[in-house]
Amino acid sequence: MLTAVALLIVGLILLVWSADRLVFGSAALARNVGISPLVIGMTIIAMGSSAPEMMVSATAALANKTDTAVGNILGSNIANIALILGITALIKPLSINSELLRRELPFMIGVTLLAGVILWDGHLGFYEGVLLFVVFAIFILAMLKISRGENNQKDRLLAEQESEVPEGVNSKIAIFWVIVGLILLPLSADILVSNAVIIAKYFGMSDLVIGLTIIAIGTSLPELAASLAGVLKGEDDMAVGNIIGSNVFNILAVMGLPGILNPSVISEHAMGRDFWVMLGLSLLLVVMALGKSRSINRIEGFILFVIFIVYQTYLFMNMGA
Repeated sequence: MLTAVALLIVGLILLVWSADRLVFGSAALARNVGISPLVIGMTIIAMGSSAPEMMVSATAALANKTDTAVGNILGSNIANIALILGITALIKPLSINSELLRRELPFMIGVTLLAGVILWDGHLGFYEGVLLFVVFAIFILAMLKISRGENNQKDRLLAEQESEVPEGVNSKIAIFWVIVGLILLPLSADILVSNAVIIAKYFGMSDLVIGLTIIAIGTSLPELAASLAGVLKGEDDMAVGNIIGSNVFNILAVMGLPGILNPSVISEHAMGRDFWVMLGLSLLLVVMALGKSRSINRIEGFILFVIFIVYQTYLFMNMGA
């Protein structure tokens, strides 16, 4: 048991680190071959923090643990809003100025509702997975088109995303980090999932709950690091944008993967309990972000954090569900 816990921690550390290296190398290489920093910022950088969720969900689905994959997606989105934005706002209130960000928020709600429609019948199917990927492609193309609009060229979010693109990195070094990331990311995901299953069985936790708790929190660490780094540098829009982008990416691309790789019946609790928590928190974020103050203050951050603690406590008290 102690070995499984130790390997789980090692897997998490390797997963986060290898995802960071893959994003760094990919962004640097893309810049070196002439791709616009704007495009890199809107794609590789914006979506890179969700690489752990994608790899874990694919690994879990292939291991016939689709409940773990779905739990990871729902749990990560819940952790992104309640835990990460809660902690970030407690450290420093978040001011939201980006117009692009305000456009993304309603889309995030729409995507969340789409997840509810898909999960409603308790089955994640192949064609539903394809649909999610198609919507994801449309979203990326639409955001790139909007971001190139004359009125949005000076948007603060775009400027903050472009500033994250690495400069002056030798192409050989960039390729090296891409290869390291591609090798270690699936390896660390397999270590994480296999040992999470051992721990889950030991404590009598369901596949869904292990995805909603330990794995979801672990795979959300890149978002936590990115949001804390953003707010400490005064890049509030980036901190919130990372969360919104990650949540959209998780539902469309990450949930699409297990649907395509292993269409399965999923736990009734995913829709009956956890989806509504995710939707409620998403709506709460919209109310906070689009309110008169256009900010998330410390009191609101504390509320989000308390919701997360209460939710996780409930899950651990009902581990078999």
